[in-house]
Order: sequence, then C-alpha cells, then structure tokens
Amino acid sequence: MARTRKSWREKLEKVEGLPKIVDIPKIMENRLGRGKMLIPKPLDIDELIRKVGKGKLVTQEQIREKLAKEFKVNVTCPITTGIFVRIAAEAAEEDLRNGKKQITPYWRVIKGDGSLNEKLPGGVETQATRLNKEGHIIEPGKGKKPPRVKDFQNYLEKL
Repeated sequence: MARTRKSWREKLEKVEGLPKIVDIPKIMENRLGRGKMLIPKPLDIDELIRKVGKGKLVTQEQIREKLAKEFKVNVTCPITTGIFVRIAAEAAEEDLRNGKKQITPYWRVIKGDGSLNEKLPGGVETQATRLNKEGHIIEPGKGKKPPRVKDFQNYLEKL
C-alpha cells in the first residue's frame, strides 16, 4: 500500500502531543542551562511570524523567548523552532501555489546576527529579494557567512 506524503500544510497543523514541556536534556544543558523546555506546535511559530508587519523583522531567538515567556519555561527548543519555521515557510509557499493571497511572511524571520536563512524556500536569494521589496538593504555574505540585513536591529518587531 503506497503512503502519500503529507503536505506542508498538514505538517504545520499537526498537533499530536504538542505543545509539551520537558526537562532540558542533559546534552543541551551546557548551551541552554537547566530547567524546563517548551516543544511548541508548528502553528505556535506560524502565529508569531504572522504578527511581523511589512518592513519589520524577527529573529528565531525572539520567537523562542516569546514562547518561553508565554509558557512560563526557561527556554523553547531551538531545534524544533528552526524546523517549524521551515515548515511554516514551506506551507506558505504551498498556499501561494494554491492561489492564496495572504501567506505567512516567513522571509521576515532572520538569524540572531541579522543573516538570512539558507534553509527557507528559495534560499537566501529569495529571502533577499522579498526583503529588498520591503525596503531592507542586504549586505553580501563574507566567506561562508550568508548575506545579512543591514542595521537589522532597527527593524525588529516587538513580539
């Protein structure tokens, strides 16, 4: 029996057992400390990205901090947050292909140092193009570092 692959939208809306709060795994304690960690739902991430206005930006760290505060835990899992940002982005592109006009503005999510995310649909080129259209200046990457938004701190959304 052939299994059909889930759409990105189905992955985004998957909530089995999520969100959940766990102890920070021992292997992550050096980086994250001890305490409780949130594993959010993909839709939690999508909802926060949707709040970022045109011309504004948000970092994955801001998303994680907002959710940790909301759920009263020490941290939000950085791994699942990154995965769920990608799922929200892929679902947005899927929605666009299906004729939807309003999609999650995933291109407004940048890394903590202002750099673009090569794992988003279309890579840094697509993200740079969309951010340029919203008035941002993109500085070229240096060496292995990806391009970044110039003066990104001035455009960060308050979540």
